[in-house]
Amino acid sequence: MRTTARLFTGTALAATTLGLSLVACAAHAGERGELDLYPSVSAPGATVTVNTTACGRNGHGKGDARSLGAGEFRLRPGDYKDIAVGQFRVPEKTRAGTYEIFAHCENGGRARGDLTVEHRREHHGRHERQPSGHVRTGVGGSVGPDTTRIAAGAAVLAAAAVGGTWLLRRRASGAQDS
Repeated sequence: MRTTARLFTGTALAATTLGLSLVACAAHAGERGELDLYPSVSAPGATVTVNTTACGRNGHGKGDARSLGAGEFRLRPGDYKDIAVGQFRVPEKTRAGTYEIFAHCENGGRARGDLTVEHRREHHGRHERQPSGHVRTGVGGSVGPDTTRIAAGAAVLAAAAVGGTWLLRRRASGAQDS
């Protein structure tokens, strides 16, 4: 009976530790989120739509596209739950390159995304874009690692390992007491 109570207590403590770690990681991830840009590769004169979950439910904020000369823009609640949306226009005289776009939310959340500007050229009467930059396939690969997510994952694994080790030690010492 005593061994069963210890096993249950150890399991509950390990689960609580793991749960608190996940909550802390989720809270940290919400502070700085990803800014999705559509299209992420644009030409001068194009309108870019920006989406983020960093502002939370019914979130508002300001977007910052000053890096390419487009100034600030407003973020408002979108059609989907927890997504704030904004738009800006790429200035006609913007040079080709990759520009950082930011969102600063009223709830303190922040987000960042990259916009690649390419100049289109005429080729036999039709527009063609020159490929450049990272390939974003959603599977990983050429986009650099997200150190925040890696650190959060390592923290969760470490908490689970500590809880598991503690549970096994308690279980082993409980078996000797019986």
